[in-house]
Amino acid sequence: MGADLHVADERTSLTSSNKFELLLFRLGSVPDSDAHELYGINVFKIREISTMPSVTPIMGASEFVMGAVDIRGQIIPVIDLPRLMGCEPTRGRNILLVTEFARSTQAFAVEEVDDIVRLEWNQVLTAEGAAAGKSITSIARIDGNTGDSRLAQVIDVEQVLRDVFPSQHPAVDPKSVGDHLQMPAGAKILAADDSGFARKLIEQALGAIGAEYIMAKTGEEAWNMMQQIAREAQTEKVRVRDKIALVLTDLEMPEMDGFTLTRHIKGDARMRDIPVVIHSSLTGAANEAHVRNAGANGYIAKFAAGELAQALRQALAGSTAEFHIQPA
Repeated sequence: MGADLHVADERTSLTSSNKFELLLFRLGSVPDSDAHELYGINVFKIREISTMPSVTPIMGASEFVMGAVDIRGQIIPVIDLPRLMGCEPTRGRNILLVTEFARSTQAFAVEEVDDIVRLEWNQVLTAEGAAAGKSITSIARIDGNTGDSRLAQVIDVEQVLRDVFPSQHPAVDPKSVGDHLQMPAGAKILAADDSGFARKLIEQALGAIGAEYIMAKTGEEAWNMMQQIAREAQTEKVRVRDKIALVLTDLEMPEMDGFTLTRHIKGDARMRDIPVVIHSSLTGAANEAHVRNAGANGYIAKFAAGELAQALRQALAGSTAEFHIQPA
């Protein structure tokens, strides 16, 4: 029962309205409970869904890798998501989710797929401070912003890949980023990302290129910061750009996504001259038009520190000729 989810053109229009679609699935029972909790992943990250094929074990693989599958000539590792998340799939690992993000293709074994739901990003709240595990980035209120809504835990896929393939996700090598950025004295970069692991890598990369920065965990937090900084700039009779030289933002974030954040910045006369660079694990040419329409000055796929540094240099220099989505 293969299903190509990339052909759903209607879903791409959701980026203009702070909405997205979440694939809901179950991993099994949690410790000390018979409940089979809901988990979610952005539909844009799903290439296809199928019943579980034959999996070939791989000698020496991580304990969280069941093995590999051959899908139309492509060998894809299969991550045992129930085991990684501490769940027991009492109904079996029946479904394979083939995913594409962060320059890689991998598959997740899950117990069952529940539904695809269309949500606004303001129905998604950051999981930090909610006693969630490190592999959960946010909590989605499936039935709307009500006290009795069902909840789904949104997987931090970047953290998952780091946990399963640590050697493929090393710390930033300062030698890989090149020379320091040329930024106005006192100006900072505002970076927004909801993944704790991604923020750590961004901090390492910005530190390696000598950039001062402030960090936000959601698009709404970043927008509130920008408005506050704009008020301060007005009081000090300076430009907002004298205080924030560039905004680096993820796309998928609780409360407000990166597209909406970018449109807010570019629609505000006080800050529209500040370059915005999108930094996302959502790769693929389909996103380029939406990034352009939002007014971003660049788009870079996670995570290659050298390419990120170069994209920041180009944006700070005012170059848009080099704007393109880096190949996955």
